[in-house]
Amino acid sequence: MTAPFDKKPRRAGLFTHLRSSFLTGLVVIAPVSLTIWLIWTIMGWVDGVVLPLIPGRFSPEAYTGINLRGIGVIIFLLFTIIVGWVAKGLIGRSLIRFAESLVERMPIVRSIYSGAKQIAETIFAQTERNFEKACLIQYPRKGIWAIGFISTDARGEVAAKAETAGDLLSVFVPTTPNPTSGFLLFFPREDVIELDMSIEDAAKLVISAGLVYPNPKDPTRPLKVA
Repeated sequence: MTAPFDKKPRRAGLFTHLRSSFLTGLVVIAPVSLTIWLIWTIMGWVDGVVLPLIPGRFSPEAYTGINLRGIGVIIFLLFTIIVGWVAKGLIGRSLIRFAESLVERMPIVRSIYSGAKQIAETIFAQTERNFEKACLIQYPRKGIWAIGFISTDARGEVAAKAETAGDLLSVFVPTTPNPTSGFLLFFPREDVIELDMSIEDAAKLVISAGLVYPNPKDPTRPLKVA
């Protein structure tokens, strides 16, 4: 007599194999399709803004008879490069200072321009500044650990008035699954544990909600938790 636990496991059926293949194909196709769709949409949006500003006789469509998507992006890039090149010169800097002096006299416009300028300078002018290391900190209370990114040493009034005996570190604690939002916290250096994993691996860990860990055997391939 054969015991129930001696039975051989049933083989996966055709439907199971098809479902597995479909999900694998979906994982491969979805990111590529989303990226292509996003680029195509952005190009169309830029074309819709830039091309109407070009006189009809200079429009590429007037000569080719074809609506070439991406022409507006090329024109915008060339225009931006020319403006940046002029702005670096003496005449360009003088014009910018004159224009900013006019904007400063307009109450509402001044506030909008000042905020937009600060955002643009933070995003584009300081792209060389990145997080230094990934780290572990106890947050939001002792005994609960969170991944953070060390930005810089705390400076100025924050470092001077904080009631701590040692140095302070500026740590950005991201949220899951959107790591672009989070909290800026200041921790004593001794309370921050630096990690060996790269910033990219730590970001993947946060985005995946702990499902994708760095692979110590092959750093080029993430280690998935079963």
